[in-house]
Amino acid sequence: MSYVLIIGAKSDIAKEVARVYAKNGYNLYLAARDSLSLEDLKHDIEIRSGVNVELKEFDITSYDTHEEFYRSLKKRPVGVIVVSGYMVEQKVAQKEWIETLNTVNVNYTGALSILNIVANDFEKEQNGFIVGVSSVAGDRGRKANYIYGSAKAGFSAYLSGLRNRLYESGVTVLTVKPGFVETKMTENLDLPQKLTAQPQEVAEDIFNAQQKGRNVLYTKPIWMVIMLIIKHIPEFIFKKMSI
Repeated sequence: MSYVLIIGAKSDIAKEVARVYAKNGYNLYLAARDSLSLEDLKHDIEIRSGVNVELKEFDITSYDTHEEFYRSLKKRPVGVIVVSGYMVEQKVAQKEWIETLNTVNVNYTGALSILNIVANDFEKEQNGFIVGVSSVAGDRGRKANYIYGSAKAGFSAYLSGLRNRLYESGVTVLTVKPGFVETKMTENLDLPQKLTAQPQEVAEDIFNAQQKGRNVLYTKPIWMVIMLIIKHIPEFIFKKMSI
């Protein structure tokens, strides 16, 4: 059976993505810092789905270890899903440089580091799929979260270029743009219920979109309409708004 590598496997979305892919017959590499904390998840998935799950220690900001990490996988993965994310309040990030740096490194630079390696391998082998979890926050900079949003905007642009580059190789690249999702990352936010997805819902959407070879996924789908409107507000009006 084929392996799927999930980067950032401790996130709520990543755990559900792991369950969905396992349910559909994929073996898993679950990569994260302090990966042993995923032992319970590993055993639960193996019992429920009858697949192999291997835990892999991985620091997305430790760039010089990424090549060795990828080459150490005993079997080449058929797909790689990057779910790593880091978000603090905008007011904290804009005052504390270390928080800005962490935001950019986890959401953008680290993802590029590992995906450059993966893309080179997949291109050579002429098959595979890549999924990157970005955010609707990257569609337009807003004062409420523009540091986080700028990192996600960069990641979305990278995935778009990667999709263009790898098309002729038969490698698919899916950009995932969740809106509000009920996770540990957002537990202190007052989220509108009708616009907020559950991690399992996002995971199912990711699997279905990836299997269909789609390019971009907004989840929930209503966010595609919302962000289309927001992107088309003239700048001279938008700069005065609080949204």
